[in-house]
Amino acid sequence: MPSFKKSGAAQWNDSTLALLLRGYAWLPNRMRHSMDGTVRTRLMGRPAIALRGPDAVSFFYDEQHVVRTAALPDPVLDTLFGQGAVHTLDGEAHRVRKAMFISLLKDGAGVAALGEHVTRQWREAMAGGQRDRVVLFDEAARVLTFAVRDWAGVPLSDAATADLARDCTSMVDGFATPGPRHLRARRARRRQEDALAGLITDARDAPEADSPGSALEAVARHRDLNGTLLDPRTAAVELLNIIRPTVAIALFATFAAHALHRWPQHRDLLRADTGGSYAEAFAHEVRRFYPFAPFVAGLAARDLTWHGERMPKGALVLLDLYGQNHDPALWEDPYRFDPRRFTAPEGPQDPLDNLIPQGGGDPAHGHRCPGEDITVTALAALATELAQLDYEVPGQDLGIPLSRMPTLPRSGFELRLR
Repeated sequence: MPSFKKSGAAQWNDSTLALLLRGYAWLPNRMRHSMDGTVRTRLMGRPAIALRGPDAVSFFYDEQHVVRTAALPDPVLDTLFGQGAVHTLDGEAHRVRKAMFISLLKDGAGVAALGEHVTRQWREAMAGGQRDRVVLFDEAARVLTFAVRDWAGVPLSDAATADLARDCTSMVDGFATPGPRHLRARRARRRQEDALAGLITDARDAPEADSPGSALEAVARHRDLNGTLLDPRTAAVELLNIIRPTVAIALFATFAAHALHRWPQHRDLLRADTGGSYAEAFAHEVRRFYPFAPFVAGLAARDLTWHGERMPKGALVLLDLYGQNHDPALWEDPYRFDPRRFTAPEGPQDPLDNLIPQGGGDPAHGHRCPGEDITVTALAALATELAQLDYEVPGQDLGIPLSRMPTLPRSGFELRLR
């Protein structure tokens, strides 16, 4: 195991328990006491150094510095990403696999089409007239699952799609915690990998594609760097890596409702937004302001130096996402919710350059999430629909515990439809 030679031993005490107890607040709190924008610690016994800032983003996403192979622990792979997922690859193997995802979103047509599916499913759900109360997180997850099912060309019944929605939310909910939530997440992933592996095999056996050009077909027919098809289980993993992150947008949608409740002036601004520019800015600010991923991790590719600190090959390297999105050196009054940050950027620095809720770098060639445009499009659509929806918010616990990862308003945000 790599070890650090420099600095006092006290800095290298293991922080695993502190991370589990403090959640999103752990790393930003440590950063506030850092003199050089780094945190030196251990996680699960492994030496780790955490970085923050624009130069840290470029450093972290340079494969000459940080690699992903073997960086993600099995508990995360067995719940959130899946064994053999694109997130575990580096170099040309990663770029070839990543190209499969990028091809589905080329020219923006794929993103726009998914946004249309989301809007249609939401309106159908709200027009049902059978319920007066809705738990927004649950409803948004269901809407997003049905939307991505149709967009991806996945032939699932409505009942199976509802099960998929529940399992995807379990995968996201249980990846970062021990105990029952984690066990549910593991069972959910196994269940859905089994089901989708069967659909992959069926798609390959069909004489003609039922959904030519669909995500299902793209994954089923993809050939990796070695020229071979993905085995059905790995293909199922990657199909879930299209579906699951789309369902996870339900977290942001719930935060959007929370923002509209706390600062209701944004409802009128969204209603008046005919071109969609304010809705997009609102989506960006939701992604900046509210907690999503606390950090991302990789391994030092070789012996490195960062701000004078020796970083041995194999050490954990963390990029502080939540902290950077609230860094007062990058954002004026960072704990004020203000979509105008993204409506009329002033000066040479584009604020989007510093916005990293889903990672940074180049999505086409690096490890930045290729579905970020999907997140923004779907979230802007759902925020606009919420602004136009006639509802009231009954009394409930809307607290957002930063100690819980991932987190939400404790009530899931209940609406009473009028």
